[in-house]
Amino acid sequence: MFQFVQKKYLFLIILFAVVGQVKASKITVAVASNFSPIFENLIHEFEASNLDSNVVLISGSSGKIYAQIKHGAPFDIFMSADQDKPLRLVEEGFAIPETRFTYALGSLVLWSASPSLVNGSSDVLNNAAFNKLALANSKLAPYGLAAEQVLEQLGLLNSSRSKWVQGENIAQAYQFVQSRNADVGFVAKSQVWKNDRLVSGSAWIIPYQLYSPIKQDVVMLKRARNNILAIKMMEFLQTDSVHKTIEANGYQPNLTNKRFNKGISR
Repeated sequence: MFQFVQKKYLFLIILFAVVGQVKASKITVAVASNFSPIFENLIHEFEASNLDSNVVLISGSSGKIYAQIKHGAPFDIFMSADQDKPLRLVEEGFAIPETRFTYALGSLVLWSASPSLVNGSSDVLNNAAFNKLALANSKLAPYGLAAEQVLEQLGLLNSSRSKWVQGENIAQAYQFVQSRNADVGFVAKSQVWKNDRLVSGSAWIIPYQLYSPIKQDVVMLKRARNNILAIKMMEFLQTDSVHKTIEANGYQPNLTNKRFNKGISR
């Protein structure tokens, strides 16, 4: 009888291990829209070194993803465009405290698809030499909040408001300008900067002192606590290779940040 019980439990242990491995072969990562194109490239690098893995990318505004997680969305990792929402998920019991860290520092630029509209300064804003100004919704997107802070610092917050065209996220703000539905707009540097050069149009790299630091945090959600692939992804995000990719695409990697804690408390 004792041997039968032992064998029964051994079978269950093996079964759970197999099930765990199957679950670990797939992860769903919810990524803020501004970082989504960069993460698509990182997925290929990650999957190349983790054979038979499957990384599903979900993109959207940080605020929308946060709300989806609170309503039970089956995400394993959340890469936000700010620090606030991952921290709130930790405080509200949805995410693992030890796993939260800053993966990138975002930069804001004023950009136009026209090669001559923005002259590397705030002149186009000061002179109101535009019909429509695109920016992300400050209630949903950290880049939208940063844009409003810049306008306030320049003394243009109220006078420019009638010309605003707001997108749900920074990707929509970029689309307004790229399609010329807006003459100029506040976008993420990563959207228009590649390999240390402006890809198209004209831009002003906004001084950091005009807006609060855009610290972008990542956190692992509690449903992924035993997902080995999710842990590997969190470790991967702090490798030198990822830091180089982040820098090449208009961000600053947070090299002084604490390391991801592998010793996740149960």
